[in-house]
Amino acid sequence: MAWDEWEQLKSQAAERQPAQMQLNQTDPGMGGGPTADPGSYGDLQVSEAGLAKIGEHAHGLFDRLWDEARLAVPSTEKAAGNLSTQGFALGGALQHVSTRWDEQLKSLRDACGHISNHMRVTKKLHAGDEDYIHRQMSSIDTLDAGFNERVGKPGEPNPVYGEPSKKKDN
Repeated sequence: MAWDEWEQLKSQAAERQPAQMQLNQTDPGMGGGPTADPGSYGDLQVSEAGLAKIGEHAHGLFDRLWDEARLAVPSTEKAAGNLSTQGFALGGALQHVSTRWDEQLKSLRDACGHISNHMRVTKKLHAGDEDYIHRQMSSIDTLDAGFNERVGKPGEPNPVYGEPSKKKDN
């Protein structure tokens, strides 16, 4: 593309679209509008049964990897040793593949074990965090309502504190 052609294309594009800047929003005329409040989507909820099922599957995979994925390792190592003693370079290569396979298998089993163990405690830990946050937010709302003069008409007692006591001090 020649420089003149490039300049012509740039000027044509500028004529079609007026210069303006839009950041992080859609054109209101396109039906986008503001997005919904994140609170309107609801809370993230995970059941203990769902977490337990994930943990069970991870533990099952952990067991199966040892039982089924390691079946070829002893015979491969034996074949690698046999080939090496006969002077074949393939023996060393086969031993390398077997060793790497075993290392990767152990790494994968460790990951499955970690997932399984993590799922067992996640629900309990996060339930405690959720309760703590809920208690803190509830007490802030109550405290905030006590200082809010807009709760009632100016000069009237704030209903947050309840009815005044009928008892008089002597």
